[in-house]
Amino acid sequence: MKPAYRRVLLKISGQRLAGEDGWGINTAVIGRTAQEIVDVAQSGVQLAVVCGGGNIIRGIAAAAEGMSRTNADYMGMLAGLINSLALQDALERAGAASRVLSALEIPSVAEPQIRRRAIRHLEKGRIVIFAGGTGNPFFTTDTGAALRAMEIEADLLLKGTRVDGVYDADPERVKEAKKYDEVSYKEFLTKNLKVMDATAISLCRDNALGIRVFDITEQGNLQRVIAGEAIGTRVGP
Repeated sequence: MKPAYRRVLLKISGQRLAGEDGWGINTAVIGRTAQEIVDVAQSGVQLAVVCGGGNIIRGIAAAAEGMSRTNADYMGMLAGLINSLALQDALERAGAASRVLSALEIPSVAEPQIRRRAIRHLEKGRIVIFAGGTGNPFFTTDTGAALRAMEIEADLLLKGTRVDGVYDADPERVKEAKKYDEVSYKEFLTKNLKVMDATAISLCRDNALGIRVFDITEQGNLQRVIAGEAIGTRVGP
């Protein structure tokens, strides 16, 4: 496979790592995901990854149940770090070199988030896993992924989900939901489409960073996206 991009950032939801279990980390699922990531990295593309933490705790949901939003968001960042360490373990068992860089300083398990260090790891062919979101509460993992993608000057932000693109309604609940092949930043924000949060989309718009939303649960889709195939939904100018 010849990659169409030099450097990309892949955002994976925590729910993806839970698989059919719905909660926690499914080792079989994370193993398959890691192998696909390794296959893509071996094609020559420089690959960074951000993992959500929703399979362990979602900050917004915990806050809605009465927990302090600040504490809930920090717990969500730690959940993302747990997923990042699990992914790193799976990547290295699949034969890839990887590094976890965390916005929350936990030197016993992860390197600090330093832009130049991350880029150097990528240039050396290592898979970089960004953990800890932005390091601040009140920001989602999507926003953290957009920020890191811009910091490393990625060519594209990939959002791997369990649906095959962006719809005007939840396709798992609304049978007549319409899928978009392409959608502009402005249209995404105006129609309040829910695949990514508004802050992440606004950051990408202001810095002209393209996004592709696709179904990462279908085997081979990640490779097809990296090869430049127009699957899922493109979000851009």
